[in-house]
Amino acid sequence: MTESRPRRADYVAWRTVTTRWRDDDAYGHLNNATYYELFDTAVNAHLYEATGQDVRRLPQIGVVAETSCRYFREIGFPAPIETGMVVDKVGTSSVIYRIGLFQGDSDEAAAEGRFVHVYVDNTDPARPVTPMPDVIRAAVEPLLRMP
Repeated sequence: MTESRPRRADYVAWRTVTTRWRDDDAYGHLNNATYYELFDTAVNAHLYEATGQDVRRLPQIGVVAETSCRYFREIGFPAPIETGMVVDKVGTSSVIYRIGLFQGDSDEAAAEGRFVHVYVDNTDPARPVTPMPDVIRAAVEPLLRMP
């Protein structure tokens, strides 16, 4: 079964990022590691803005428990990239995000990432926290896409 490519309408929150010369690899397309940096930036920039707080300083912090990326077409310097984000699930101590990367006018994503945050005690990261901080829950629930 072939899944269809994600489209702009599949996402709720948006951010535009600029590409840099160093983001491209020797073949002239965005380096794989940069995709993951973009996912991380989209999620954490949203959390900073939506909470109005430095999320690194909260008593409970989100650590990345899982990431993945589906690549559909090449993108790279010099055009900006639009990141679209949606939340698939808010659990008691975790959040599952999907982030689409778009470059140019295409309605179809060039790539889509899955990004899972699990909330842990900021002083003891080995210990998951239940429930996640209310300020985080309030920031991510508006991004839930209901079928």
